[in-house]
Amino acid sequence: MTKRVEKQLNSFKYKGEPIKITLGTLVLIGLSVLLIIVATFTQLNIVHPYIPADSLSYLSQELTDTEILHHFLKRYQYIPQIPVLFFIVSLMGRKFGMLAIIGYIILGLFFPIFALGGGVSYLFEYGFGYILAYLPAIFFAGTLLKGKPDFLRVLMISAIGVLTIHVLGILYMLFVATLRHAPVELIISWISSQSGVQVFYDIFFTVVGIYLGKQTRKLLWIVMC
Repeated sequence: MTKRVEKQLNSFKYKGEPIKITLGTLVLIGLSVLLIIVATFTQLNIVHPYIPADSLSYLSQELTDTEILHHFLKRYQYIPQIPVLFFIVSLMGRKFGMLAIIGYIILGLFFPIFALGGGVSYLFEYGFGYILAYLPAIFFAGTLLKGKPDFLRVLMISAIGVLTIHVLGILYMLFVATLRHAPVELIISWISSQSGVQVFYDIFFTVVGIYLGKQTRKLLWIVMC
């Protein structure tokens, strides 16, 4: 059974045939778009230990154990949209993943499904470049995820894919900021909030998303066989 599933899985991944638009295909793409929208408006409250720059001086003060504990815990509100994108491409492949993102972008230009709304005017929002950057990032990831990538390869794909999104997003933001004659302080603040520590969380959760997508894909093949 395992060899049969693996053979079918590899066959599905490596066939160079064009996508056939069937009812099943449309349902999968629709569910993927819905998943992206849900992730856009989902916030995960993450708490994890970390070492602040002033840790030594802080420990020398007379503080309670609770105060020290809170000082060495990082609290972060994380939006898991980028990991969900890589989960989708890992689950369904490059072609279906690209179609889902294209569908998401087209819908967003008519309906308020982006983080700050929607419509054609969203083309001139600072964050729209991040959304456009999903396409090359997912194309790259979907191409390299064929076969059985090991952890280091998945980590590399995650890092390059996430950095592609953030770098292109920043460049687009600078373009829009130039058109608007935005002050430098606003530009620095935007970059810091959207592409600061967020990058590291995106890479970590993208690795998780890719592995979850691969395992879900195998599970679906087993259920279908």
